[in-house]
Amino acid sequence: MPKSLYAALVALSLIWGGSFYFIKLLLEETGPWMIAFLRSSFGLVAITAVMLLLRKPFGLRSVPWIPMAAMALFNTAVPWALIGFSETRLSSGMASVLNATTPLWTIIVGTLFFRNAAGRLQWAGMLTALAGMMVLLGVNPSTIISVDGLGFACMLAATLCYGIGSQLSRRLKGLSMYQLTFGTLLCSAAGSGIAAFSTEPFPAEAFRSGSFIGALAGIGVFGSGIAYIIFYYLIQKGSPEFATMVTYLVPVSAIVWGYSLLGEPLHWNLLAGLAVILGGVFLATRGGSHAGGGKAPLAPAGQRNRFVDR
Repeated sequence: MPKSLYAALVALSLIWGGSFYFIKLLLEETGPWMIAFLRSSFGLVAITAVMLLLRKPFGLRSVPWIPMAAMALFNTAVPWALIGFSETRLSSGMASVLNATTPLWTIIVGTLFFRNAAGRLQWAGMLTALAGMMVLLGVNPSTIISVDGLGFACMLAATLCYGIGSQLSRRLKGLSMYQLTFGTLLCSAAGSGIAAFSTEPFPAEAFRSGSFIGALAGIGVFGSGIAYIIFYYLIQKGSPEFATMVTYLVPVSAIVWGYSLLGEPLHWNLLAGLAVILGGVFLATRGGSHAGGGKAPLAPAGQRNRFVDR
């Protein structure tokens, strides 16, 4: 893997590090579907501004909108609402641990339904990184047993959706990461908006709160608009499995932000867990996967640098 992909992975984890905190803050004023809608809408405004500023083509007629909508529902609208609901019943720390099962679901979905082949090193790396997550957050059997069952199930359902959505996004060929981000957030805003306005009141009063606006900007403009450009870059230049490994680094980033901005103390398990996680990421990226099993076919010469299977 090129070093630029690892740098992008770290940058994405830093952006997404505060997402669970922002969701908790927004839940004080509105519901899960409305959060998904507002997050999508703020992100859509951000990606539109970026594309206009950089003069990137929208190419609306070239976008396969039905596959795009299906991918967007699995990759954004539904899991964002499920995560919001789960955080009404789980701590943000536990939610972030369960969110780290996303790469495992991505491999399972890819192997069962998309003819991807996963090597032993990749499985070993994923499980090692997951173990590092447990060390990082001090998770033990007693904390798992005491977790709310419905919140637990909804969080796992969200990560399963992420796994499916990541695999589907790889199948949308011929689109730039900007087009993918724009299409994803447009479809997500439409889908989550229908659900939100059908089931939840619009939080008009909350928009008078600076903290509410700030949380929306953080999770919408940066956590959705900018972050998904990076995410689709990782999928296109790496793979869905590599891109979803960001979920292992997100809790680390959250702890780093807490230490640097809030003065929260660092404990031994941070460094130990981080070392295990990075070891797992290294193992997983040494044992790649690709569609169809066996040896990956060579792409035409002009396309070999655009989509790279590991």
